[in-house]
Amino acid sequence: MSAFRAPCPANSVLYNRTLCACAPGYLFNATANNCALFTINPSEFVVNSGVDYSISFPETIFSFDQIKKFTQSQAVFLEATAVLLVSWLLFCVFLRFRKLGDGKSIWFQMRWWISRLDVCFATRHWLEDQKVVRKRKTELGGAFSIASWILFLGLFSALLYQIISKRSVEVHNLRATNAPDLVSFVNEFEFNITTISSMSCAQLRGLGTIFLSNPGSIDYRIAPLSSFANYSCLNTTHGPTISLRCNNCPLGRDNVYVSWQFIDLPSQPASAVAFEFNLSARNPAQKKHMSVVSGVVRSGTDLNDMPLAFRGGDTNVLKFNLFPRVYQNLHNLKLVQPLFHEFVPGSFAGDANALQASLQNPNNGLINTTVLISFLSDYIVEIDNQNILGPVSFLADLGGLYCISIGIFFYLLVQCEYRIKRLRNEDQVFRNIRSRHRAKAHWDTLRKYVKYTWGPSSLLEENYNFSSDACCGCARGTPRKNAESLHRRSRQEISLRAISFDKKDSSHKGKVGKRLSEPVKSLEDDNIPLPPALPESNGNSTVDVSDIQKNLQDLYEYNTMLREKLVNTQSMLRALKTKYPAMASDDQT
Repeated sequence: MSAFRAPCPANSVLYNRTLCACAPGYLFNATANNCALFTINPSEFVVNSGVDYSISFPETIFSFDQIKKFTQSQAVFLEATAVLLVSWLLFCVFLRFRKLGDGKSIWFQMRWWISRLDVCFATRHWLEDQKVVRKRKTELGGAFSIASWILFLGLFSALLYQIISKRSVEVHNLRATNAPDLVSFVNEFEFNITTISSMSCAQLRGLGTIFLSNPGSIDYRIAPLSSFANYSCLNTTHGPTISLRCNNCPLGRDNVYVSWQFIDLPSQPASAVAFEFNLSARNPAQKKHMSVVSGVVRSGTDLNDMPLAFRGGDTNVLKFNLFPRVYQNLHNLKLVQPLFHEFVPGSFAGDANALQASLQNPNNGLINTTVLISFLSDYIVEIDNQNILGPVSFLADLGGLYCISIGIFFYLLVQCEYRIKRLRNEDQVFRNIRSRHRAKAHWDTLRKYVKYTWGPSSLLEENYNFSSDACCGCARGTPRKNAESLHRRSRQEISLRAISFDKKDSSHKGKVGKRLSEPVKSLEDDNIPLPPALPESNGNSTVDVSDIQKNLQDLYEYNTMLREKLVNTQSMLRALKTKYPAMASDDQT
């Protein structure tokens, strides 16, 4: 707190008629020229005990706290699993409402590939009685297979998080100490205490003496502070900070007292609103580990955290305890653990009138502060880690998660196929559509090959249509004459080509033409039978299905025979072109 001239701003008191000071619990802000209430963030009440790493990375580079908060429980993994699972099932339901078509649409391709993902239930689908078990892949099985793997991986991630975060428990064991045990505890201590106020180090008095043991005891004595620790005072934005550092400090005393004072200066009264402390200890041999305790106090435990102004002759006592610990899980690290025990407030003012009276009383123009450090050296705490999860239990948990994931969706699959009969044969529907699509693609490829090899006239597209309507027309018996004309024209074209080969160059191709005439003659002798005759329509409205099926079977066999003839003729012409390349080139010219 610093004094300033009247008129006084809000939340301040007037003393000595011309000077102003902030009310209890308020700090003067020189920039804004007002008094602001000092508040404490609950996170600042940190009594952080334990072994921490002293090596840290900048928060802007590695935000470990944010990562820890994001993955602070298994609920994060379970929620992510639920979102992925529901999204996948909704996507599969959406595809179910898309039509399959003729096998060319993108919806058929997506549903087909989902059926190919049926890796978990391919041999466990619905089967009728007296049927051999066969491997089937359905769209429903593929959707449930991926869903079971999503559930399993989500549960597996949650299990890994549990193993990593709670793979072991910390076991503490107490044992009585003796002199050799205490001598082996050599640590480095650093103590910083800030008197939160508007004061400065110029008001510091009385620092430089250390009191050992309890007053009145036989071993009580007073010694210079410099013989035990290095001390200094540093002005900070929160107030003056007293720093005490002790290197290679042995444990051997029960209690240690260190006291100092802040006094009034002109226009700078001695008053504070809180005390901030930070005490750390580390082993010189293993400096990467240290124990820390820190926090902020502004009232005693019996004052209900009310705003105060500390000022007067009674001392403010901060008590700390030091526990010797042996970390067996860290290569028998011997480290002293500091703990904050209690804050006993001294003289203070709780309202504006009491503060005004104290500021006007010269006898109250100081702040006494004492730090009491107790060495609890009767027992040593031995710390070790004990694993609570072994490989056998891990594998058991893993197998249980897999069985649960598969079992849930296997039950759903059986129920769906039991209640909806058309789902039992959906794999056959996919295969039939895909087979028809592939057959049509192969047939189109063959037609293009014939067209570009022997010319468009070989297909007789102007007289015969290979579409589905033409097939229906064949069933009615209409294109029989067209088939006969096709047979006659093919024989005539072969004969004309054979004659043209003979007439190209009789001087040096006579023998070749003689040899060509032999296969052509064989082709002429190989008579192709006429298409099967179909019964004439008698005008009746009823048609026997068996007759239609028989006629279609005859047409299919006839087309198969024609294809074999075509393939044989093509092979023969290729052989001739290979054997007589000169004749082939003349024919092309």
